[in-house]
Amino acid sequence: MCGIIGIICKDRVAPLLLGGLRRLEYRGYDSAGIATLVDNGIERRRVEGRLSYLERLLDEQPMLGRIGIGHTRWATHGVPNEVNAHPHTDGWVAVVHNGIIENFQALRTELAYEGCNFESETDSEVVVHLVSTFLRRGHSPPEATSRALQRLQGAFALALLFVGYHDLLIGVRRGSPLTIGYGEGEMYLSSDALAIAPLTQKVSYLEEGDWVVITPEGATIRDDKNCLVKRVVHQTSASGVMIGKGGYHHFMLKEIFEQPQVIGDTLNTMLNPASRTITLPTIPFDLASVSKITIIACGTSYYAGLVAKYWIERIVRIPVEVDSASEFRYRSPVLVPGGLALLISQSGETADTLAALRYCQQHHLYTLAVVNVTESTMMREADCTLQTLAGLEISVASTKTFTTQLTVLACFAIAMAKAHGIIDHLTEARLSSALAEVPGRAAEVLNHDGCIRKMAAVVAAAHDVLYLGRGTSFPIALEGALKLKEISYIHAEGYAAGEMKHGPIALIDEAVPVIVIAPSDELFEKTASNVQEVMARGGKVILFSDCHGTNRLQNKKLLSVPLPWIDPFVAPVLYSIPVQLLAYYVAVLKGTDVDQPRNLAKSVTVE
Repeated sequence: MCGIIGIICKDRVAPLLLGGLRRLEYRGYDSAGIATLVDNGIERRRVEGRLSYLERLLDEQPMLGRIGIGHTRWATHGVPNEVNAHPHTDGWVAVVHNGIIENFQALRTELAYEGCNFESETDSEVVVHLVSTFLRRGHSPPEATSRALQRLQGAFALALLFVGYHDLLIGVRRGSPLTIGYGEGEMYLSSDALAIAPLTQKVSYLEEGDWVVITPEGATIRDDKNCLVKRVVHQTSASGVMIGKGGYHHFMLKEIFEQPQVIGDTLNTMLNPASRTITLPTIPFDLASVSKITIIACGTSYYAGLVAKYWIERIVRIPVEVDSASEFRYRSPVLVPGGLALLISQSGETADTLAALRYCQQHHLYTLAVVNVTESTMMREADCTLQTLAGLEISVASTKTFTTQLTVLACFAIAMAKAHGIIDHLTEARLSSALAEVPGRAAEVLNHDGCIRKMAAVVAAAHDVLYLGRGTSFPIALEGALKLKEISYIHAEGYAAGEMKHGPIALIDEAVPVIVIAPSDELFEKTASNVQEVMARGGKVILFSDCHGTNRLQNKKLLSVPLPWIDPFVAPVLYSIPVQLLAYYVAVLKGTDVDQPRNLAKSVTVE
């Protein structure tokens, strides 16, 4: 889940590499490095930690060269330090790598026996020595790379430099995304089109198994059978402008406050406010023929899928399974041809979810992807796509992408119910009207920012926190607990409120805050009973409900935020926002790195 970049340009390449790495830092920030070719060989700068440290080093020790590669790392093999930082080199070949070399240990043993000296603990370094071995046998860089690829097992992307070849870069895609950028006498290679967007908007995407030889004049691409192929050159819509914080202290807070806008933008692609109807983009199969849906996702996207399960089963009346993408293939699921696999991913590059998509296609399921990033691998490979219009999300913790995913999934549930003839126009109009209210109600929730900030002190002092919810509020409890864990490092768990008496109630005392998500719906009274049980045992409760709920549960042991009333159908979208704000303000009080929490990266492109 690292970010890699390679550039051949007409002037000094280091500043361009550094700029690209800034736009790739969401992929990892354990260490960073750059290598360039100069007259006397390979010049390299590497640092442990954030990219800002590399910037400082380059200010002190500028680099020459007009061809180079760069890397920002999320550590897999080897601890995050300078020795394990990329690029790796033996003095003749330099490589940056995203992914995992599965057979690296066997290759390392073999290469060490042949006299290769390893400096790092990484799996990546075997690529350097393996390619160099073939170079020493008289093969050209492309031939050496081709032969090395026959020995490598795993899912990875590579960019390679070769001493003596100042006009040659080689890139490899096997399981991890790689984009080629075309300029005027300049060429670019990157994990993400965003990284090279300020330099060019003409890009092509390597397909699975492709590898490419890049020169200033263009790119020569071969597939996994080593046959010459052509890939379409696109005019990308990716913006190269790094969005500032706009006066907010963190990107996460800025992105939370963008939600009324982006939810509205996403709704506008499907909702007709005049007719109060939902129309999806063109779907190349008959929704009415779908009798079962399998939802597959990871992390926050998985919780969006859980909400969708409640919605679809309740209003469409067809069975829905929700699977963690990392487990899906390994349980050998029983898939019925003609069913629908609905895959959810912010980046469209999540390795486990992509693998699940391909597995579903092999078993003759229709595939529909909900993604935020245009031109991502998942968008290109799925049968059809429903796009969230969250825009660029820089903070690692997902906020606006989650609520726009829920928005898309709510529209999809309505469209499915209509296709199956389950709902009439009046019901569609009611549900559509409820969705149309969400952006305005979301803005009202954000007005309670100050109240939530005050509550954060109660949670920040805790070592353990419980989140409770019923029905569609249960996945929001899970998501709230995940957010708190991600950015404040406080242990938190989400539970279905009805499960309290089956174990978790044993944890309740005055030191364990309990966050309750309880909109006024048909399950409110049952959740209220659980709240009373918690308070009877000395627990501190923070209640997110509307005025009816907060009035019903007035108690000096209870802290509450009265949220605006909204149709229970869309309550999960609205109630996501206060749990995000609470996690944010707790993290601020704890002094953690809110936007780049430890050990995490935005896009998980390895298993």
